[in-house]
Amino acid sequence: MKNPKIPKPTIKRLAIYYRCLENKESAGIKKTSSKDLAESLGIKASQIRKDLSYFGEFGKRGVGYDIPKLMKSIKNILGLHRRWNVAIIGVGNLGSAIANYTGLEQNGFFIKAAFDKDKKKIGTQIAAGVLVYDIKELKKVCSEKNIEIAILSVPGKTAQKVADQLVETGIKGILNFTPIALQLPENIAVENVDFTVSLKALTYEIVSQYKEIYEVVEENNNNTEEQ
Repeated sequence: MKNPKIPKPTIKRLAIYYRCLENKESAGIKKTSSKDLAESLGIKASQIRKDLSYFGEFGKRGVGYDIPKLMKSIKNILGLHRRWNVAIIGVGNLGSAIANYTGLEQNGFFIKAAFDKDKKKIGTQIAAGVLVYDIKELKKVCSEKNIEIAILSVPGKTAQKVADQLVETGIKGILNFTPIALQLPENIAVENVDFTVSLKALTYEIVSQYKEIYEVVEENNNNTEEQ
């Protein structure tokens, strides 16, 4: 069961902390502090301490955190201490790009199969060892390969139907790249990824930072329209 007391943004930040700790360890650094992490990530030190406090005590006041130990703890919390078998549903440009991203295996995520309905793609390989299967074989192949996570990158109009089929395979989680809010059982974890939302948040930051410039541009555009 999910722990309702832990905010989802906290979990996402844990992944960010882990990546930062990896970088520090690679640089030969063995100790860090919430202040040091905060400066590296642009996050308040108090936020880092609060996020970590949901899961226990990991450091000592005045001493800081032992990086290898903290990494191990976060790794266990995020379930990165084991390997995850993943399937890609929808072999378009996005699905193919994800299949060829080497960072997945480095973090314990192994693409074991891909699925599509396009007969021209079925039977081909989109990455080393990643065969494209007919979507009709979804349940059979997912069972054989013990797929627990699906990356959904199909057209929005078919997203819910395919997601329902994934539920029948016994899948545990879906990374949803479609613009559809999936209606799924509570025991299926879903993470929605929308690039346009991130871009809109980015443009907000840009406009906020350069407010005077964009106010002038908007004023000029309005004056042009009125002429």
